[in-house]
Amino acid sequence: MNTALPLSASLDVVLPEGATDPGAAAPAARPAAARRRAVVVLAGLAVVLGGVVLLAVGIGAVRIAPAQVLAILAAHVGVALPWEYEVQQALVLTGIRLPRVLMGVLVGAGLAVSGAYLQGLFRNPLADPGLIGVSSGAALGAASMIVLGALVPGAMASVLGAFGVAAAAFAGGLAVALLVYRLATRGRTTSVTTMLLAGIALNALCGAGTGVLVLLSDDGQLRDLTFWTLGSLGGATWGALAVVAPLVGAALLAAPRLARALNVMLLGEAEARHLGVNTERTKRRVIALAALTVGGATAVSGLIGFVGLVVPHLGRLLLGPDHRVLVPASALLGAVLLVAADLLARTVVQPAEIPIGILTALAGAPFFLALLLRRQRTAWSAS
Repeated sequence: MNTALPLSASLDVVLPEGATDPGAAAPAARPAAARRRAVVVLAGLAVVLGGVVLLAVGIGAVRIAPAQVLAILAAHVGVALPWEYEVQQALVLTGIRLPRVLMGVLVGAGLAVSGAYLQGLFRNPLADPGLIGVSSGAALGAASMIVLGALVPGAMASVLGAFGVAAAAFAGGLAVALLVYRLATRGRTTSVTTMLLAGIALNALCGAGTGVLVLLSDDGQLRDLTFWTLGSLGGATWGALAVVAPLVGAALLAAPRLARALNVMLLGEAEARHLGVNTERTKRRVIALAALTVGGATAVSGLIGFVGLVVPHLGRLLLGPDHRVLVPASALLGAVLLVAADLLARTVVQPAEIPIGILTALAGAPFFLALLLRRQRTAWSAS
């Protein structure tokens, strides 16, 4: 299977510090104009995200004006602002809206960054976080807890409490990702192609297991399972935020070190090794970060598709394939997309709520088809 990026000839590959490419005809440093564009685009995305977050925390059954939002938040740090607000508005903002919106920021950023990492590792624009089995493993874990939760010993059930489904989903996602990695590793070498094929096989196996559990479920369990597999941020709490934030933060903090290695690996693994990149260590780090991040995000939000697949493409359209800017751009775009989708999900059909996975699929699938058609037309015109 050829996992090379289709447009690899146009990639702006940036080498690690101290490494040289003897075949390069031009310096690898990004031009000043590209750096300025990256700063402007990233700053613009940050402003858009701030605006979307401000709208999302204010719109709903209880309206909270932007000035009131600022006044409520300032009051929690001991600063009094001249805008009045009601106690109900403060309770809704701090107890319901704010954790939900921040969860959308973290989940969207985590899924998008994981997608960017995996697309760079596999050198394939079709790679997404579900490819290494995290999503299907999480679905199997959640389904097992929903359908077979009554079989869990009482002591363990009391410890897990309301986080039983999330814990099972997180454990299932990590277990399948680890199995995919082990199947693809021989000695000290991990085959990216084998990892891809093992992920496809285990995804199918986990899907079959989830299907069996669906057949065994009663009406209530089936409703819970269906809603979980379609994704929702309705269960966001400050405690869940405290669990997910370190995982997403680790993926973002690792970006500066991983970005240079992934840029060079776009040339191919052999070329990257010759240029001083420890490819095996890079693979381990990418898989570990993606598994932890996607596992944590899926555990608290359910299955949300297309974010990890489509958002990195948007980032490349805006800023190109350099992972040093692609990763932060993907984080911001993913956060904007998911917060906006959640805002629509809970307001379009009030008081009911649309599963957020439906909206991300409705938005992501047409965009991805348009992108494929555009590339196909470009290939035809070039030939």
